[in-house]
Amino acid sequence: MSLRQPHTHVADAAPAGVPAAIPDEPTGRTSFNWPGFAAGLAVVLALGVGAHALTEGVPVWTKGTPFGAVAKSIEFPIYAIVLGLLGNLVLTSTGLRDRLLPGFRTEFFIKTGLVLLGASINFAVIVRAAGPAIAQAVLLITFVFFFTWWVAGRLGVEDRLRALLSSAVSICGVSAAIAAAGAVKAKKEDLAYTASLVIVFALPAIFLVPWLAGLLGLSDAVTGAWIGGNIDTTAAVTAAGTLAGEQPLQIATIVKVTQNALLGVAAILLTLYFTLRVDRGSSEQRPGAAAVWQRFPKFVLGFLAASVIATIYSASVPAAVSSATVGVANDLRTWFLIFAFISIGLEFNAASIRRFGWRPVAAFGAATVANLVIGLGLSLLLFGSFVF
Repeated sequence: MSLRQPHTHVADAAPAGVPAAIPDEPTGRTSFNWPGFAAGLAVVLALGVGAHALTEGVPVWTKGTPFGAVAKSIEFPIYAIVLGLLGNLVLTSTGLRDRLLPGFRTEFFIKTGLVLLGASINFAVIVRAAGPAIAQAVLLITFVFFFTWWVAGRLGVEDRLRALLSSAVSICGVSAAIAAAGAVKAKKEDLAYTASLVIVFALPAIFLVPWLAGLLGLSDAVTGAWIGGNIDTTAAVTAAGTLAGEQPLQIATIVKVTQNALLGVAAILLTLYFTLRVDRGSSEQRPGAAAVWQRFPKFVLGFLAASVIATIYSASVPAAVSSATVGVANDLRTWFLIFAFISIGLEFNAASIRRFGWRPVAAFGAATVANLVIGLGLSLLLFGSFVF
């Protein structure tokens, strides 16, 4: 897409190459690409089955070899992301990727997986972690957002793009960028660029942050809080949490969904700022409570409901029955997360990164480093004494 095209707002259409902006469920409009959706979904499912087979098979196939000991520690997110990236390379080289984009449903898969994850977390853990999670989310989002806004401004990044960058790095990645794009009426090219930049930084963070947490000897709770508060996308947080372990994954998810819950508030504040300061004189209607609800990530409620229902159910049936039921939910969760990580790899689009030069990348990189450092301090302060 050429940057010389007329200014087109996100409200008018979803940007090419940003599948997260596509509704989680196909609409009934005749313009929806059903063949592309079906074929893309088939690719995701096929690669997902392959990732699952590698996860189960590689440790068996390499048993007794020097790689065998390493193979046991390689979790399904690694195979899924690698296969997704390889699939992306093949589809891009054959010219098929853009046609199949409607089938790469990262948001649907990850949100369904997280709702199922709620079924394996005792609600008492969520209640005890809620206070520190809210404090961390508010403090971290506030600091990182304004730091990114300041750095991007110093580097001469245009206001709308720096609003997207600031929201993405401080809140929850692509979803935050989409909400911010609608709030500030950003161009489609800005959203596509920000989404690609988020993925570029999130992919290495999936492996880097758990490794650093182990190197620093952090507790499970602090590790989870650091992962949940600092990695930009919910899918990447889940992948990193999975690599770190079940308890870090639980805390990481609680922290991240707390940040997600603040997404609607951030979008409204951005709307007010751009309406009253940047776009003064605009005749557009001021945002109200309905807009907050519209932007609120509804899967957070599903996550909490699943935890409450599972906690009540576990207290009402024998332990063996409860364990078997949670086991089924965990198996389903694994499959949905595999499909989500496959989709992450398939969605990645490096081409848009080269369009805007080095300044937005430098701002995003500086904010990411600041996010890691401040996030680690807050995680140690707020979750250092947390006990499961």
